Amino acid sequence: MSAYDELMAFQRETSALGQIAGRLGWDQETVMPRGAAPQRAEEMAAIEAVLHARRSDPRVAEWLEQADPQDDAARAQLRDIRRTYERTVKVPADLAKAIARVTSAAQGTWAQARADEDVAAFLPVLTEVVALKREEGAALAQGGDVYDAMVEDYEPYTTGAQISEIFDQMRPRLVALRAAVLEKPAPQVLAGKFDELTQMRLSQKLATTFGYDLNTGRMDKAVHPFSSGSGLDVRITTRTSETDPFNCFYSTIHEVGHAAYEQGIDLAYALTPLGQGVSMGVHESQSRIYENQLGRSRAFTGWLYDQMIDAFGEFGISDPDAFYATVNGVHNGYIRTEADEVQYNLHIMLRFDLERALMSGDLNVNDLETAWNDRFKADFGYAIDKPSNGCLQDVHWSVGLFGYFPTYSLGNVYAGCLHQALRAAVPDLDAQLATGDTSGATGWLRENLQRHGGLYTPRETIQRACGMQAGPEPFLSYLEEKFGALYGL
Repeated sequence: MSAYDELMAFQRETSALGQIAGRLGWDQETVMPRGAAPQRAEEMAAIEAVLHARRSDPRVAEWLEQADPQDDAARAQLRDIRRTYERTVKVPADLAKAIARVTSAAQGTWAQARADEDVAAFLPVLTEVVALKREEGAALAQGGDVYDAMVEDYEPYTTGAQISEIFDQMRPRLVALRAAVLEKPAPQVLAGKFDELTQMRLSQKLATTFGYDLNTGRMDKAVHPFSSGSGLDVRITTRTSETDPFNCFYSTIHEVGHAAYEQGIDLAYALTPLGQGVSMGVHESQSRIYENQLGRSRAFTGWLYDQMIDAFGEFGISDPDAFYATVNGVHNGYIRTEADEVQYNLHIMLRFDLERALMSGDLNVNDLETAWNDRFKADFGYAIDKPSNGCLQDVHWSVGLFGYFPTYSLGNVYAGCLHQALRAAVPDLDAQLATGDTSGATGWLRENLQRHGGLYTPRETIQRACGMQAGPEPFLSYLEEKFGALYGL
């Protein structure tokens, strides 16, 4: 067996163990008994210790040195294995284990603090998480920028400064569009109650409509919707609200975008570095284009309107045009995951600046709530009413995902580029979507992006699919055109 073959066999076993760890996380978010949290923290720490040992095994360095790649896929495998190895050996095993243990416990503490509206109950464990992540970031950065080292986990080959430059280009136009839209009369909002079991049934139909394969997937409920897994086991969660079925439907479509990416990757790459989404930004491009450019389009919402009439009966919105305006209504709100397309990225920019300050030490954890509330008031013009609508709304910091948030906006930027290319490639897209047929869009995305997995770098992946360098202009133009027409600007 060649050095390359030995390395890949070892890597597949490591990836399989990583999938098991992911399944433990899925279980913790969905069906795990609440009282099991302390034990689960130890289980997660134990498996992280095993994974860290494998990822930093000296034999990996030897195999990398001796391997003779025969094609582009093999060279890409080695590129990613080398990158992971070099990052892993910089982090002490005890630190990796401690982070796994503390973040597993912090997840439960956050959920309870959120339910109790009690920021003080969460701050001690968040302080631990921040301290450990700073230590990890310093080890990875080796004298460089700590936050850049963290972003690398989610969007390789991208820096905080590059993200900040993109945000600086986006912010003025987003703020101007928001102000112009909010001066106009608001569209009608949903009223009444919508049976939650019926929501779940329609959500499952939406999932399969967008190509989700339930033979290798499943859908459950969770506090914070997410997708997990890859290859032949890709799971999603959603949530229901008796008064807001859109929360359920569009959370489902969003997570299906993630899941379809993973299910669409060439199975020849399964359980290897190439067998998963190349970055969280590219991943988010799939969830956002499924949810917004496709799922909230005039064509598709016309079809969805009929599905809701069939499922719930009359619900107070008179016609598909009014329904389209309701689906895309721009309105004041606190929750990032429920934010409209115009304001969503402003939520991300808030988190980006706060977490950079936390990692640099410019912001103390005990001052986070005040800093969040002050920034929100400045950006959105009204005050946070309760912690679950403020700094306790997201799970990310409790589980140590610092550097993750900006990839949500990068995903929007990428989605804008992909949507422009998709429209050119599938000129009858709206006619297809109007019948509930998403296959033209999802098939194009699978062929041009999803099947490649991690074969190319994130920016190469987008450039190859779109035929252009990624930038914010297509996304901003899409927003201005769509909402300008909706609100008569």
